[in-house]
Amino acid sequence: MRRLTAIALALLLAGCHSPQVKQAQSSLTIPAQWRDGIGPESPVEGFWWRNFHDSQLNRFVEQALRYNSDVLTARARIDEYQARVTAADSALWPTLDASLGVTRARSQSAATGLPTHGTRYQGGLTASYDVDLWGATRRNIDAATLTLEAQKSAAAAADLSVASQTAAGYITLLALDEQLRITRSTLKARENAWQLAKRQYETGYSSRLELMQADSELRATRAQIPQLQHQITQQENALQVLAGSLPAGVSRGGNFAALTPLSMPAQLPSSLLERRPDIVQAQQTLLASDQTLAASRAKLLPSLSLSASGTYQDDTLAGLLDNPLRLWSVGGSVLAPLLNRDTLNAQVDIAMSQRNQALYGYESTVRNAFREVNDSLDAIRRLGEQLSELEGQEQVAQETLRIAHNRYRNGYSSFLEELDAQRTLYATQLNVVQTRNDLLLAQIDLYRALGGGWQG
Repeated sequence: MRRLTAIALALLLAGCHSPQVKQAQSSLTIPAQWRDGIGPESPVEGFWWRNFHDSQLNRFVEQALRYNSDVLTARARIDEYQARVTAADSALWPTLDASLGVTRARSQSAATGLPTHGTRYQGGLTASYDVDLWGATRRNIDAATLTLEAQKSAAAAADLSVASQTAAGYITLLALDEQLRITRSTLKARENAWQLAKRQYETGYSSRLELMQADSELRATRAQIPQLQHQITQQENALQVLAGSLPAGVSRGGNFAALTPLSMPAQLPSSLLERRPDIVQAQQTLLASDQTLAASRAKLLPSLSLSASGTYQDDTLAGLLDNPLRLWSVGGSVLAPLLNRDTLNAQVDIAMSQRNQALYGYESTVRNAFREVNDSLDAIRRLGEQLSELEGQEQVAQETLRIAHNRYRNGYSSFLEELDAQRTLYATQLNVVQTRNDLLLAQIDLYRALGGGWQG
């Protein structure tokens, strides 16, 4: 009775647990619509970058999705976690070990006193099986499977990120090309203005001050070209490395003017929780942590282990293989945690803490996703308005320069008016290019924030 009482008390103590870490509750609320009221549904479009209709852009994105190091690393990690699932699944099956030993001995005969030699073969089989009474092993398998799904989502997130970076890098490269073209065109105009100022000075119609002003503006414009060329080289190198190649030049499929901003559809997908791979990854990670927590709790309960073994010895190898095992044993044991109960409780607290961290990470990912979508929607609208005004300003600046140039050439005004008009037009043209580039990048950000493209 005393022994039974001691065993019962041990089992009771093993099943008790006073957690120090409490389970966190979710505080996440999903909005019914976007901040701008755009929604509700639209089919997913995977190859969204093709909407820009640039063959080289398509080629670079597809190359990056094949050879980018981050993409390949994420896909290799899937293989790793697939192997982890296989390893976890093997815990459900018994283990079977076989042994074979050979002993060669020299002894002395008690009858004759002469030495004798003998060979002894010994074989054995040992089997063991841990019964999954409380589902701890299956919980670990579920956790490994969910973690594998999380890694698959991480690989999809890497694809989306690399495709977005590549498209943004290529469009920025075309924008730099356009800035270089505008600068060279402005340089040619200022060379003509300097020639005119020189003729006006030589014929006495203007002062040397106006000639120096034209010369200064000419040199300032010429100095912009090496800087832009260096930025283009850097952008080309970065784009090639992103696509998994060594730094080199980049061929263009079109010009920047052909990359007009795409019109926004009347409806955008609101199923963000199902589209964005990073949200799916965070969700699967949270579910896996729940399974790990359940497995840690199950380890506090008693475990049942079954075992069986058999051995046989014979003077010949053939006799060892042909005859059944002569010695065998079968048994089982119930193990309950006693002295290591605090360690197991601490493991439950660790699992609970990790589960809470996964919950907070999931909520943060969801909130950040909705923020990115709303930011991109607002940026597209505001930049579109800004671009419209700048394009109108560019037309006014071109007409202003034409009038100022005619007035200066005919002697009705000083070169300062034309110089000011040149500066205004050049700055406005660069602003138009930069704003259009920002608008295109904002659209790419929206593709990324939504987890892909949309169909109107």
